[in-house]
Amino acid sequence: MSNLIDPHAKPLPSLSARHIDPHSYPDGVAFLHGQYLPMSQAKISVLDWGFLHSDATYDTVHVWGGRFFRLDLHLDRFFGGLEKLRMTIPFDRDGVAEILHNCVALSGHRAAYVEMLCTRGASPTFSRDPRDAVNRFMAFAVPFGSVADAEQLQRGLHVAISDKVRIPPASIDPTIKNYHWLDLVRGLYDAYDRGAETALLLDFNGNVAEGPGFNVFCVDDGKLSTPAVGVLPGITRRTVFDLGAEAGLAVAAADVSVAALRQSDEVFITSTAGGIMPVTMIDGIPVADGKVGAITSRLMAIYWRKHEDPAWSSPVRYP
Repeated sequence: MSNLIDPHAKPLPSLSARHIDPHSYPDGVAFLHGQYLPMSQAKISVLDWGFLHSDATYDTVHVWGGRFFRLDLHLDRFFGGLEKLRMTIPFDRDGVAEILHNCVALSGHRAAYVEMLCTRGASPTFSRDPRDAVNRFMAFAVPFGSVADAEQLQRGLHVAISDKVRIPPASIDPTIKNYHWLDLVRGLYDAYDRGAETALLLDFNGNVAEGPGFNVFCVDDGKLSTPAVGVLPGITRRTVFDLGAEAGLAVAAADVSVAALRQSDEVFITSTAGGIMPVTMIDGIPVADGKVGAITSRLMAIYWRKHEDPAWSSPVRYP
């Protein structure tokens, strides 16, 4: 009979009073719901739209030698993304800057990767209407990390060009920094399968676009070019334009074909996570003579010197 209890059925598991996380996390400090917490204690709900739908915007700035680098530009982009996504947070620019400073100062890190982010949040009723969600602001500071490690910075990265197409700007405004990374992750696996260390994706016209968390530049006859369409206008990318102006180098945003990139005199990538980083091999073929180029090396040196310049950086107030 249907009302009979199966004597072999397993009993229901017990309901835990709280979550115990068995994983380890980088040493750092996070800000969440008005509290400063160790990274291991910073959690969001599984119902948050940022987690369920990648409905979020963020920005990252780094600290080097105890100084934020170009923080104002990162704040500009973050608040621009909030406006475009119709999100609101209970902090103005100065408030967010203070929270970021506090995260770094409390962590004690002199070299840090610092992130501010806002998710759509969650609705108390699990509504599918994004207007019912309560937006959530978070921030954290962890040790500085780079796309390229020390060895790769010395000899140059080995990159593969994936046939995956970056999400077109007609779908997602690339000026809004976002977590839509599945195309980038698929590109990374393409690169790994081909023995490369990272990837470049194409734009919707078949030209070179960008990679996972970085822009790309090529150098030809002393002139620098970087893809213009369908890419995040990175802060380090902008910094190369600014450094080029100071150094008397021509820098332009334009279409960059796959063939043109492979035939360049020099290639480098740019990211807050690593700065200016050389590329010396594309699809298993050396770029020019396979060595880090003179212009790339020159820009790398100038870039890191700017971290000590008060016009480009601001100090962290450590206890």
